[in-house]
Formats: sequence, C-alpha cells, structure tokens
Amino acid sequence: MDDSSAWHAAFDLYSLGVDRNYDAFGCLFGVRNYVNFRPLAPNRGIPIDASETVRAELDRLPWPDQAHSCTWITWAELKAVDWDEMAERPDSRIHEYRDTPHGLRLVGKASWSPRFARAVGIPEPVAGGYGQEWPEGSEWLIDDVLFRSVKLCRRDAVTDTGEWQPVWNAMKALAEQHGDENVRLVVWFDD
Repeated sequence: MDDSSAWHAAFDLYSLGVDRNYDAFGCLFGVRNYVNFRPLAPNRGIPIDASETVRAELDRLPWPDQAHSCTWITWAELKAVDWDEMAERPDSRIHEYRDTPHGLRLVGKASWSPRFARAVGIPEPVAGGYGQEWPEGSEWLIDDVLFRSVKLCRRDAVTDTGEWQPVWNAMKALAEQHGDENVRLVVWFDD
C-alpha cells in the first residue's frame, strides 16, 4: 500500500518550547481570545485524515471531552497572514505599566485588578472581568501605575522572535520538502 498521501506527525509543540500563551491562542485559534482577534483557524475540528499519532494522542486522554477547540492550519495559510493586522477590538484585559529607568514597561495585564476597579468605581468582577469595554488608548494613572486599554496587532500576540518561531521554522523546512499545503499544525486544548 502506498501511504505517500498519509499525514505523519513531525513534532509536538511542547518539544519546541511552546507553552500557554493566551494571546497567541486567541490570535491563531480563537481560544481564550481576550485580545479580540478574528481567529485564523477556529474550531475546524480534527482533520478527517489526521495522522495515527494525532489520533493516538487524543485517544490517550483520560476523559473523552477533555480536548476542546480542536483545529488545524496549513503552512500556506500561515505564510499568507498579515501579522500587522489589528485586533477587532481592544484587549479585554487592562494593561498595567510602570515607569522604569528604561522607560515605561508593561508589567502585566488582567481581566480583573482590584486596584484599578476601586480607582474607577467598579464594585466587583462581572463574569471574571470588568463587564465593559474601554475605548482604545484610555488611560488611568493610579499612584505609580499606568493602566491602559490597548488594541494589539497579530505580531504583538505572536512575535517574530518568540516561542512560536521554532514552530514556524520547522513548518517552513517541512514545506520546502513537501509543499506549503502539505504541512499543517493540528492543535487542541484542555482546561
């Protein structure tokens, strides 16, 4: 039997150092999309022709519904991405900055900050967040902390030199050998 058209697993994301990065997950796959991007490849499911390795990994999960938001994206699709495309709305999380000797630095972003909420008069969290969107660029200086509503571009979520770079390098190398449409990334998420 000729299996030249069968898909084969080449690597898993953990082996390339990819960890939980909700900005990237939202940008790429629509998972925990706090950054409000139009996701590139949301909820496509597991490919019908998924490799045996992918199927075996899913079968090993202790609970059948443990994996969610299964999806995939090809190298051809990734090559066509406009990484300067802006999110559709500002990030749902307020970004927190501090002044340092090297200038203003992002020190965090959160769906809920008691300090920010008290300063702007929000009594308690609404569904894990503020229950409202802030216009892009809105700023509040509270003591020594600047809180800001920010809209990100795709490159902010998936940086050129960040943790996804080894994934892109591996996919590019495989595509040079097998073709852009014949290399894909298959992902799923757990809680």
